[in-house]
Amino acid sequence: MLARLQQLTTLGLLAAAAAWGAYFLQAGKPSWAWVGVLLILLGYALFLGIEFVMLAFVNANDAAPQARVAQLVRAWWGEVVTAPRVFCWRQPFRSAAEPDFLPADAQGRRGAVLVHGFVCNRGLWNPWMATLRASQTPFIAVNLEPVFGSIDDYMRIVEAAVQRIQAVTGLAPVIVAHSMGGLAVRAWLAGQSFDSAVHRIVTVGTPHRGTWLARFGVTQNGKQMQLNNAWLRQLAARETPQRLARFTCFYGHCDNIVFPASTATLPGADNRHVPGAAHVHMLFQAEVFNEVWRWLTPEAGDASGEATAATALAQ
Repeated sequence: MLARLQQLTTLGLLAAAAAWGAYFLQAGKPSWAWVGVLLILLGYALFLGIEFVMLAFVNANDAAPQARVAQLVRAWWGEVVTAPRVFCWRQPFRSAAEPDFLPADAQGRRGAVLVHGFVCNRGLWNPWMATLRASQTPFIAVNLEPVFGSIDDYMRIVEAAVQRIQAVTGLAPVIVAHSMGGLAVRAWLAGQSFDSAVHRIVTVGTPHRGTWLARFGVTQNGKQMQLNNAWLRQLAARETPQRLARFTCFYGHCDNIVFPASTATLPGADNRHVPGAAHVHMLFQAEVFNEVWRWLTPEAGDASGEATAATALAQ
């Protein structure tokens, strides 16, 4: 469903830009033509800029390190470049380009379950999936549906993915979750009798305690991400210190979706600050992939992790 919606949005914007440009060029007004085309195609960059202004004000009183102006500008540009690749290409047109990888000889090799966030699908993970496949690492990337339903609806999807990859590898997987996906994983884990169902959970830009921006949310899952709401409090009340110690949480002072920045952390987790990276672009930072790779490889580690990360981050 989401892929179709984003296909229509992308093609609609291209059609609108083409129609605008053609009309004003024919009318002998090339300046109007080019200004209109640029606004239609690049207007999202202005919208992102507004988000960065808001996060700078909201983060002013947060415990996380304060971002410098140069870091905010760099993060804005990173998101400007990353967003169309994700929302106008990978997710709408390439979500099935990298199928799940569950080889017959995967027994004994640690696998990964990849869980996307709000208004995303499995196409978000295409660079990750290509890299994991190249390293012969088993993985499953889920689609969370219904797109605008309750986060509780996603528990069964996470459960099914974990069961499938455990059946093939014989090992509890590493779960990597971006944004809202981290809340889906926490909701799933809250229903488990034993935390050993998962080897490690790595969240990236997850609104563990909500986000200021969700005050504008109108969907059910959007409302569940509002700051310190009842659903989040009930979820936190079911978690033990031992469970939270299984988490690595990446957060950033330039996250334009989840702010205040420290709301993406969990008490007792290994909380890692990523400077100068915005919400989606954070997922493609080397330190994020390398941490996941560390948990996927044997106890002694794998020196090829840095090279692997470089491949994954190729945009």
